Amino acid sequence: MSHTEYTPGVCNIGGAEVRLRKLLGWAGLVGAVALWGCFLWAGVSPATRLWVGGPALMSALGFLQARRRFCVNYGFGGVSSFGPQAGATETVEDAESRAVDRRTSWRIVGTSVAIALIVAVAAYLTPT
Repeated sequence: MSHTEYTPGVCNIGGAEVRLRKLLGWAGLVGAVALWGCFLWAGVSPATRLWVGGPALMSALGFLQARRRFCVNYGFGGVSSFGPQAGATETVEDAESRAVDRRTSWRIVGTSVAIALIVAVAAYLTPT
């Protein structure tokens, strides 16, 4: 799927923005794996290992937004971005389209939180 224009609830970012979301996803993944490894190496308590959920959330948000070509923040803010540079946004004028975008944003956030919770529980349950 390679959208190049705004579609309510489906696509609100172009290539430059997608690249940033992928970078966010990779950074979160590396952070989660590194933190988990450091926690296991240091022998910290299972409760402390729950902190792995933070970078896991960042990773899930980044990868899901890149895959969906949909920015959660832009969806909540009623804007889209398809320019050659990230950050240049255009306002979504239609109220119904903005409502659809907000629902999509909430779905992505909910899925990301679920993934982060699964990772955090896995870190908690990992024997040391």
